[in-house]
Amino acid sequence: MITVAPLTLLAISFSSDKLVNLVTQSGIVAKVVLGVLLLFSLLSWAIILKKYFVFKRARRRSSQFLRLFRRSQKLSEISAGCEPLRGAPLTELFLSGYQELQGQMTMSTSLGGGQSTGRNPSLKSLECVRRALLRGASAELSKLEKKLNWLATTGTVTPFIGLFGTVWGIIDAFEGLGTAGSASLKAVAPGIAEALITTAAGLFAAIPAVIFYNHFLHQLKDLAASMDDFSLEFLNLTERNFF
Repeated sequence: MITVAPLTLLAISFSSDKLVNLVTQSGIVAKVVLGVLLLFSLLSWAIILKKYFVFKRARRRSSQFLRLFRRSQKLSEISAGCEPLRGAPLTELFLSGYQELQGQMTMSTSLGGGQSTGRNPSLKSLECVRRALLRGASAELSKLEKKLNWLATTGTVTPFIGLFGTVWGIIDAFEGLGTAGSASLKAVAPGIAEALITTAAGLFAAIPAVIFYNHFLHQLKDLAASMDDFSLEFLNLTERNFF
């Protein structure tokens, strides 16, 4: 009795052999196009794998930091405890705001002659803290967005590169048909089949790039919303304690 698995393996083996034959029999232009598409695909997959782990680590560490932030009583405790979580968007955002707070408190102490008044030191400007948080959020989003434009470029350009190879191959096929003087489908079909392989390669490079580009953009929006919410929470805490 013949099982499904051997039939499937046989079909895959036959298809791969056929694909290799089409590639090896294609012209020089088609091979150059396939090489360019392969380069786009390899770079895209390298970026996809790297960004997958970057976003995964960013989400995990940001969640850990948020728990630390909400259970701590003092900002100094949070600053001391967040060192293992450096690199997470929320951690870096907190440090941006905390450094601005420290700078204002240091300046206030210096102007006051270093004398303690027995109460919490006051801050000069909450708006400066807000701008520091905005700068921190912008810097973190820029780091997360880095190299995502390559995925967008791959998804946009590679289908047209593949189409160019196909058009060129069809031109060659019809030129050969005219030279041979035969108008049968059997004479032109192999050339067209070889030409169409570049279109398939272009789609093979473009589809994963578009899928993961949209996926990472969605995660980027979620992290941006988390940073906005955290900024408001940080500003509320600062206003309660220092104003």
